[in-house]
Amino acid sequence: MIIHIPENSDFSIHNIPFGIFSTKDRSPRAGVAVGDHILDLVAVAELDVFNFNTAVLEREDLNDFISLGKEITSKVRTDIQSWLQDDNSILAGKPELFVKQSEAQMHMPVCVGDYTDFYSSIEHATNVGKMFRDPENALLPNWKHIPVGYHGRASSIVVSGQPIHRPKGQTLPKDSNTPVFGPSQRLDFELEMGFVVGKNTAMGDTVTTKDAEDYIFGMVLFNDWSARDIQKWEYVPLGPFLAKNFASSVSPWIVTLDALEPFRTAGPKQEPKVLPYLEYEGDKNLDINLEVAITPDSGEETTVCHSNFKYMYWNMAQQLAHHTVNGCNVHIGDMMASGTISGKDENSYGSMLELAWMGTKPVKMKDGSERKFINDGDTVTMRGFAQKDAIRVGFGEVSTKVLPAK
Repeated sequence: MIIHIPENSDFSIHNIPFGIFSTKDRSPRAGVAVGDHILDLVAVAELDVFNFNTAVLEREDLNDFISLGKEITSKVRTDIQSWLQDDNSILAGKPELFVKQSEAQMHMPVCVGDYTDFYSSIEHATNVGKMFRDPENALLPNWKHIPVGYHGRASSIVVSGQPIHRPKGQTLPKDSNTPVFGPSQRLDFELEMGFVVGKNTAMGDTVTTKDAEDYIFGMVLFNDWSARDIQKWEYVPLGPFLAKNFASSVSPWIVTLDALEPFRTAGPKQEPKVLPYLEYEGDKNLDINLEVAITPDSGEETTVCHSNFKYMYWNMAQQLAHHTVNGCNVHIGDMMASGTISGKDENSYGSMLELAWMGTKPVKMKDGSERKFINDGDTVTMRGFAQKDAIRVGFGEVSTKVLPAK
């Protein structure tokens, strides 16, 4: 092996995810994560080994690289895998091609033109329905017929490590008919995964479930921050607005669908039968272990959630097919988030709203404090990896500190 990869690294030889990094000596550019290091793709390109216009690797996002198509981007990944395992390859004896991840700054991997958030976990939707509507009829009539979603705000998606400020807005105090204005008192995380669109479509075109994965470049961890008290007051009749558009956080490395191929699994049975355009063949869910931890400002990290992406009722192919069935066009770099990923067990719930059950069951932290929602100074960290036999493919983490409202 050209470079040492620690055992159980998220960034094993089986992964090779793409991202944008910089150092004090290197401007923002494309790289791939290899163990604790980053392989500088601009530096590799100077060895004249790539058969494409390598100027795309010098951009501040991966959009132009992704636009080359999977025939090229997948070959870059497999070539790197081959080179890393060959002690006589073009990477041998060239430590200057690598930088330590600890010495690099990560940037948004893509320029996100549009962002859509889905609501595709039946466990999460059921829990929310029980809390806010009817415990006996928690799901709305449309939920098992369409992958429910809403158009989010692309401008406020930030990369892991960038802090966010507590949002302000209108809320309705208990037993009051008059709203008040101020910082949200119920700031929450939402454990999600996002996929990055890898091909453009034209207005009027649709993408089938059969072809959908050709339009998905790869995946990231996604924290869709929510202000629950603002949301409760504003969401009728048009859904989320200020409660959701103030910030979303993503992990910096895009893990390709090629790398995730070994972890395909069957999804939940969908009843009643879906309409023909949402039908699909094969295993479209992915077995990806997920966890969420909270670290107080001066305390110890406490893991509060263990979940799995395989729980999703609506899969990515169905989401993209539904998104485009009306002729809506999508573009390279667009991001689609899964919606909160919850399982059946209480420790697998993907939000504080569920974990603390609307504040009635506070979650205990290692420092003795309790959380009903997220406090100022807290850092929320999400991690994810897939593992089967000796193959491990991970996402690293998306970690974000919450600062007081401005």
